[in-house]
Amino acid sequence: MQSTDHLTHDHVFLGSAHDENARRTLWVVGLTAIMMVGEIVAGYVTGSMALLADGFHMATHAGALTIAAIAYGFAKKHAANRDYSFGTGKVGDLAGFASALVLGIVAIGIGVESVLRLLQPSPVAFTEATLIAAVGLAVNIASAFLLSGGHHHGHGHSHDHGHHHGHHHHDHALHEDHHHGPLPKARDNNLRSAYVHVLADALTSVLAIVALLCGRFFGWVWLDPVMGLVGAVVIARWSWSLMRDTAAVLLDRTDDHVAGEITELVEANGDAKIVDLHVWRIGPEAHAAIVSVASDLTRDVVRQRLTPVHELKHLTIEIHSQCLG
Repeated sequence: MQSTDHLTHDHVFLGSAHDENARRTLWVVGLTAIMMVGEIVAGYVTGSMALLADGFHMATHAGALTIAAIAYGFAKKHAANRDYSFGTGKVGDLAGFASALVLGIVAIGIGVESVLRLLQPSPVAFTEATLIAAVGLAVNIASAFLLSGGHHHGHGHSHDHGHHHGHHHHDHALHEDHHHGPLPKARDNNLRSAYVHVLADALTSVLAIVALLCGRFFGWVWLDPVMGLVGAVVIARWSWSLMRDTAAVLLDRTDDHVAGEITELVEANGDAKIVDLHVWRIGPEAHAAIVSVASDLTRDVVRQRLTPVHELKHLTIEIHSQCLG
């Protein structure tokens, strides 16, 4: 019996910067945890409720960042686990969705607290709160630098395997082609969720510093809760954007850009027509597609036409012969 080893392939669709992003996320988890403990301890020592509140608020972000770090580890550990049909490339999107939910809850909490403080102003320890907010901002800037400091690079190979049954030809091809132009923009929603949490903290720190300085020097105590409301609205928008994008990946929403490119390349010569098309993301830099074509072309010709679509890492082609007329 002829060997079929050349027809097998793995389903590892992690991003090319997966390990690097994981390391950077762990560093940010550490910085956030240290800042969280520092704020809570300082709050108890100084008796400042503002510091205590910000410390526990920081704890929610530390938790979300920890989820991101765990997701990187889980995805790497189970990347070759055959229990996952298309690998673990979407684990980061699952973690990103969870982080977006946490971020939304944080935004609601900040908004509610801000409204309560507008209705019932409370004393603010301006000096201590300003100092700790400044330190928090410095930590967030360092964290943002860590999370955005990488660059992507890629390399790979291609192989093709298929089998035939009557007039239907199926081609499962994994494309990891050499190319020297710019790589497709990778969208690591796990890293993005961590970055958004850091930005949210930085935003609240900046708004808090402005409000605290104005309260201390001009007596504008009302500005603190107003800035809180502004921050809550901005964070809620970030949360919704992240939730929307990660949910689209988790629900296998069609990538219109890739689907349009596939359709254009296959049907350009007028000798083939796509009768069924499924395109979905399976990793930060990878898409899968099932392409059903009505044509007398061979699967190899269709595959060659789709070579320019570098986003495709797992391709299934079905040919319906003698269907055009």
